[in-house]
Amino acid sequence: MIDLSASSLEVAPLLLGAVLVHDSPQGSVAVRITEVEAYVGDGVDPGSHAFRGRTPRNASMYGPPGHLYTYFTYGMHVCANVVCSPEGEASAVLLRAGEVVAGVELARSRRPTSRADVDLARGPALLVRSLGIALDEDGADLSAPPFELRMPAAPLSAVTRTLRTGVSGPGGIAPFDWRFSVAGDPTVSPYKRHPKLPR
Repeated sequence: MIDLSASSLEVAPLLLGAVLVHDSPQGSVAVRITEVEAYVGDGVDPGSHAFRGRTPRNASMYGPPGHLYTYFTYGMHVCANVVCSPEGEASAVLLRAGEVVAGVELARSRRPTSRADVDLARGPALLVRSLGIALDEDGADLSAPPFELRMPAAPLSAVTRTLRTGVSGPGGIAPFDWRFSVAGDPTVSPYKRHPKLPR
């Protein structure tokens, strides 16, 4: 059993292979996690929402471990994280990609532009859309309905570690190689550098 009260850096690679289930009035979808990124806060991690401390937006990052932290990004997408570390410490694992292993038809209906099932949850916003997770489920307990987080029986051995994708500034360079993925898995999203803003 994974100790979710540990740091997100410890928890992140151990979540690979875990299955997240979300029930809704439309049905149930389950995704096997294949790609994650670790984030911490309070002046440690410049790529984190909690780098400058607690705010109303990131409050769930400081909540009890094993709960959900959702946020809205780019004015259109919801992303989901697993909160880690003891309550009061900012630490979370962003769920970046996965394979839909149950409820494929429902996931397809939520992702009508997807060309193949391998792409249904290939990216953090697409994973959330396939699962049907809503922004207002921020803070939800992942061990209680409508969620279930099934941990892998053992840590995966074939794990790739790289820089986090799309993170701007110091948080997107060494030593923040805090992105973990299942080596060679086709559902892992491509690495993208954060675009440089015009001067």
